[in-house]
Amino acid sequence: MPLTAPSLTLGLEEEYLLVDPVSRDLVAAPPEGFMQRCQERLGKRVAHELLQSQVEVGTTVCQDVGAARAQLTELRATVAAAVREFGMAMIAASTHPFANWRDQKRVEKERYRLLARDMQALASRLVICGMHVHAGIEDDELRIDLMNQATYFLPHLLALSTSSPFWEGQPTGLKAYRPTIFGDLPRSGLPEHFASAQEWRHMLQVLERTGLCDDATKIWWDIRPSAKFPTLELRICDSCTRLEDAITIAALWQSILLTLYRLRASNQTWRRYRRTLVDENKWLAQRHGIAAELADFGVLAKKPFGVLVEEIIELVRDDAMRLGCLPEVLRAREILDRGTSADQQLTVYAKALAAGAGEREAAQAVVDWLIEETMAGITPDAAVTAA
Repeated sequence: MPLTAPSLTLGLEEEYLLVDPVSRDLVAAPPEGFMQRCQERLGKRVAHELLQSQVEVGTTVCQDVGAARAQLTELRATVAAAVREFGMAMIAASTHPFANWRDQKRVEKERYRLLARDMQALASRLVICGMHVHAGIEDDELRIDLMNQATYFLPHLLALSTSSPFWEGQPTGLKAYRPTIFGDLPRSGLPEHFASAQEWRHMLQVLERTGLCDDATKIWWDIRPSAKFPTLELRICDSCTRLEDAITIAALWQSILLTLYRLRASNQTWRRYRRTLVDENKWLAQRHGIAAELADFGVLAKKPFGVLVEEIIELVRDDAMRLGCLPEVLRAREILDRGTSADQQLTVYAKALAAGAGEREAAQAVVDWLIEETMAGITPDAAVTAA
């Protein structure tokens, strides 16, 4: 049976943290009316997350990265305007440099009440944010096939997004600490391999009938078939502090999937490697980010991450041109040159300490940098004022 080409439309979700501009700590309970104001202006494109100090935004279906950039710019600008109006600031990062999870307050929604009941302390520690990228793949079988193939590239995309080097006021020694916190949850981490869409559906049925999990949205893998949309959802990435970095990752994701589809349409496939092996690369990406050497399993050797990025660019170059997103894909080189958010946060922190600041003051300097960098290249007139 011939394959149906995927649309590879895009949908991006981002989560932001709300901070007090004076203390730079998280705002455990935003002023009354804040979320209502956001929803008046953005409708269903903005929502609560687990904690009151978090805000989630999501684009509608975007035909290309240009449309995704336009919507994400509008979303950031609009939420930021409401944040300022209510005397707060916001940061796009996967962890806060010094906030304590014990001080946070949960959003009172049934889904989050059940999550807190089921996960106990694990849910309380989820003071983390992420970025998700949906790519439209309408054929069920193809969606599963591309998930199997694309898993190999997840550590590379994580490394480019790292923004969580701190936890509770201390450098963790990891460029991405968020996957460590999130990885404590069941049904998290890298996905299993499935021989067919029927195998995927059978697993969901077993989970439901045994009472283990009756909601496919609670399968929190690093990549998954969306339970709500005909998409393959990239979930491994940290929140990108710079909007353009988020767009670069979306462009890479879209291009990788088109390349893998074309291989599949030619009765070829990207070689599938054991989950244990890909997990090792994921760990190296968490630990070192873009400074890592990741394993190239084809040649059985480690390579500098920059070399691997160049190989990926060459792999997807033609398909990125077909999609009209080659400039965005090539911006991965810029991330390599200047560093990810995690790299830059650590530089700000080290400079503050070297100038005589204490650890708390240095962490506050990181928050100041994050506030400014979150809005880099975004002008106030990009915000909408009504739904």
